[in-house]
Amino acid sequence: MLNIIQLLPDSIANQIAAGEVVQRPASVVKELLENSVDASAKSIQVIIREAGRNLIQIVDDGAGMTETDARMSFERHATSKIRSSDDLFRIRTMGFRGEALASIAAVAQVEMRTRRATDELGTLIRIEGSDIKAQEAISCLPGTNLLIKNLFFNVPARRNFLKSNSVEMRHIIDEFQRVALANPEVAFSLFHNDQEIYNLPAGKLSRRIVDMFGKSYREQLNHCEEQTPYVTVRGYIGKPESAKKARNEQFFFVNNRYIKHNYLHHAVIGAYEGTLPEGSHPFYVLFIDIDPSHIDINIHPTKTEIKFDDERSVYAIMMAAVRKAVGLYNLAPSLDFDSDVNFLSGVRPGASKAATVETQSERSVSSPRPITPSWASNDKPVASSPASDRKPLRTDALDKAAGHSFDMPPKSEPRPSVNNWQVLYDGLSEAEASVRPTGNADEGGDWLGPEKHEPLSAPAESSSNEPITLGSRANQLQVSLEQSEQDVPVLVDDDNIVQLQNRYLLAPIKSGMMLIDQRRAYERILYEQFHTALTTRNGASQQLLFPKTITLMPIDFQLALELREDLMNLGFEFDELGTNTFVIRGVPTLTMGENEEELFANLLAQLRADTGRLKLDKIESMARSLARRSAIRHTSRLSATERRALVDQLFASTNPSYTPTGDPITVVLTLDKIAGLFR
Repeated sequence: MLNIIQLLPDSIANQIAAGEVVQRPASVVKELLENSVDASAKSIQVIIREAGRNLIQIVDDGAGMTETDARMSFERHATSKIRSSDDLFRIRTMGFRGEALASIAAVAQVEMRTRRATDELGTLIRIEGSDIKAQEAISCLPGTNLLIKNLFFNVPARRNFLKSNSVEMRHIIDEFQRVALANPEVAFSLFHNDQEIYNLPAGKLSRRIVDMFGKSYREQLNHCEEQTPYVTVRGYIGKPESAKKARNEQFFFVNNRYIKHNYLHHAVIGAYEGTLPEGSHPFYVLFIDIDPSHIDINIHPTKTEIKFDDERSVYAIMMAAVRKAVGLYNLAPSLDFDSDVNFLSGVRPGASKAATVETQSERSVSSPRPITPSWASNDKPVASSPASDRKPLRTDALDKAAGHSFDMPPKSEPRPSVNNWQVLYDGLSEAEASVRPTGNADEGGDWLGPEKHEPLSAPAESSSNEPITLGSRANQLQVSLEQSEQDVPVLVDDDNIVQLQNRYLLAPIKSGMMLIDQRRAYERILYEQFHTALTTRNGASQQLLFPKTITLMPIDFQLALELREDLMNLGFEFDELGTNTFVIRGVPTLTMGENEEELFANLLAQLRADTGRLKLDKIESMARSLARRSAIRHTSRLSATERRALVDQLFASTNPSYTPTGDPITVVLTLDKIAGLFR
């Protein structure tokens, strides 16, 4: 019987290893940058062409290598950082992967020039697909100069799976940022197609952050540090008001190695409790120094995920460090001891507690009060809305009946009384007998029934032709009798749509009541309008009287160039004005009233986050992102006309029940559910 198991040739074994190590050009940049840092380089230059497809060049002034070391570095499982198995648990260096250079050389044309400072001549090595083409002595500068040409030239299938240049370049910039942030004492520069993207001089971490992300970060940085015998946390956090919706500016480093850790991110967010807007993420660059024996860095192929032997302790220390920084720099809101925080706003000033209790008890015994549903109550303390922001009472019938408005009245106006509620039902007893439908008296009437405008003494024949249900002045709601039971809720009367806390709309329907999330409703409406504009390529643009100049991060600048045509189809008009700078001349008409610079920058940040998380085409991703960004501002007080228009537009959309991301927009409370709340 013939033997069927055999050893693979080195070239094939290297290509298999390259499948794990070299996923895209950014993987090559990461490995080579970490090797340069470990070589004690003080200056590292990265040169990219065509997003790394044609050329990736890393030039450093590090220690360099001898001729033998240069040749050995391309062998599999060859490294200068591990001598015994115990070293695996004491690794503090970065690029220790033994097969990195061998894997890169297996799928690219590699040329390396290296020389030690004490040597007169350096070494040149050329390798193509694991085959050594040349090795000779040359004259070169101290350090190492690595050129990776035509990545995946011998694996065309892998090359075809690469994304567009802008996408691949964004991944390269991500890896560059992580290494540059971890090593602020090293000068870094990045060039793409002969254009300088980053030029970061050596300095402190705070300066590195400002140089990398922009001068606007100078005012929002606050130092964070906590030292314990087990772990040390240090770095910078951002102020709550500078938090962004997109989660792409959060950096954790463990022993100067970038990691992703949702558990620690939760600790940071917990430390900001009460200071962050909903759905926002703060900026932070935090370093964790810990004994390597307490962590396991080999649970993920790219080493971006690690495991602590005592995660709870690290979690607690991280939260304490950030919370201390938040309090130290007065980021947390202070308590106002002079404000009136009484929830019993109906109590007259100066009234004693005993008198208040007595009055309430008398009222509960002598005459029943009209019960205001829990959804109609304003749980917001009086002190939380300044007098200047309060509006006079509306004249809607519902507000009259309830005895108060959702807007708290000014202190100068007397609070409406609810004691004379009986006048609302004058004439009810005389008319009830003539209009009460036949049937079981225990069933009760439909409180959402229509109010007929015919006189109550109308002939009985009219009741036989069409059903009549009595509606009181407390809710003046009407039912469209032509509409029958349907899956889609049917509004009883769009004139009685109530807005609650500038966030929700309460609309009466035939089966009960429907709650509408105002912001999500706008998101659905705007999404369909933006999607139509992108599909038909006729988005309306509003020209700015004064063009706005905006400077972006390089990664967002590259994204804007890639999506330029689609952004212009939406209604944006902008031109390049220099390195990472645009001048905005027009914005979509649907976004008028927003800060143009913030809108443009936040849209790009949201697109970048969605692109990495969701597998969507450009049109879908852009429509979702811009709708989400634009809908945030739609949490203001709406007039009756605006409320009706919003509901009409929502139910004219293709899917009024859910946002593009699947979040519910409407919730129906049937009469049975409402009755169950009082049991």
